[in-house]
Order: sequence, then C-alpha cells, then structure tokens
Amino acid sequence: MKKLLFTLLIAAALFFVMFSKWTSGHINFWMVMSTTAALLSTLALAFGKGWKQQFKVNAKTVGFGILLAAALWVVFYFGDIISKMLFDFADSQIKNVYSLRKGENPTIIALLLLLLIGPAEEIFWRGYIQRALAGRYGKNIAFVLVAAAYTLVHIWSFNFILVMAAMVVGCVWGWLYSRGTNLVTLIVSHALWDVAVFILFPTSNL
Repeated sequence: MKKLLFTLLIAAALFFVMFSKWTSGHINFWMVMSTTAALLSTLALAFGKGWKQQFKVNAKTVGFGILLAAALWVVFYFGDIISKMLFDFADSQIKNVYSLRKGENPTIIALLLLLLIGPAEEIFWRGYIQRALAGRYGKNIAFVLVAAAYTLVHIWSFNFILVMAAMVVGCVWGWLYSRGTNLVTLIVSHALWDVAVFILFPTSNL
C-alpha cells in the first residue's frame, strides 16, 4: 500500500506541474507529460504484479480497442456540440486545450500520444492502481476510486471541459477494466482516441 500511495503522490505532483496555471507558463507541456508517462509506467511495471495476463494481444483485444476509440470519438463529437449549447465558456476552454498543439510538430505529438502517453496512462491508472486497489477493496470500489483520482488530477487546469472529459473517459476505461476487459484493449483505445481527437480529427472547429 505504501508503494501505491507513493506513486499516486508522484502522479498528483506531476499533474499539478503539468496543468497548474502557476507552473504551465514555465514548462514545456509535452516534455513534462512525456516524462510523467515514462516515470509512472516504469514505477507501475516495477511495483505491479501479474502483467503477463494483462497483455493479451490478439484480433479481439485490438479490434475492440479500435472500435472503442471510434465510439469515444463520436461521443466527444456530440459532447462538443452539446457543451457549447449549455455553457458559454465551453468554446474558449476547448480552444485552450487545443492550444497546447501550437508551435509543436503534430507528427511528434501524435507519436508521443500513440506510443508513450496513451499506453503509459492505462498501464499506470488501470493496470497498476486499479488492479492493486481491486485486490484490496474489490473491483467496484477500485473503479470508483480510480475514476475519481483520474478526474481530480486534471483539476489544476481549472478547465471544466477538460476535467469532465477526463471523468468520462476515465469512467469508460475504468468500468471496462473492472469488468475484465484486457489492458491491451484499453491501451489501443486510449492511444488511438488521443491521436484522433487531438491531432487527426479534432471534434471542435478551431
């Protein structure tokens, strides 16, 4: 449990640095995010157990991941429309998220999201944290706790739309994991959805 709390504290601190208005102007977001992903996934792989059974690469796990990424993109496409109808601030907050791409090479960002950031987040949040908590408190409580934690680490952005987006995908991936979905499916889904929604097919007209 001490290792779990240690890694969660590190995650909270790094997400604060990444998103906080007090630090964001002094860092390169993508460098910090990539470093965070690499460090947290390394700690997860070192401290976690039973990794072999979590990585089942076959047509079913990969195919489901692709379909799930597409379904989430559709959800966020309509979510963009609805949020702008409901909240006057939605458009500016969505633009703030996409502004993170400004001045950066989109190919490099896409590769980071696809090969490092997306996979690392699933390895850490679901494969390590949720799995460990499920062994201690049961899969349902673990799902709620991790979904809440994944949402809350984004709160320092003070961006309601981003926090809600994190809550939605965190609940989807967490719930599927609690129901026995293999980690490979979630990794494929997370990585492809990141690239699709942020680089290839933005859901908002910018």
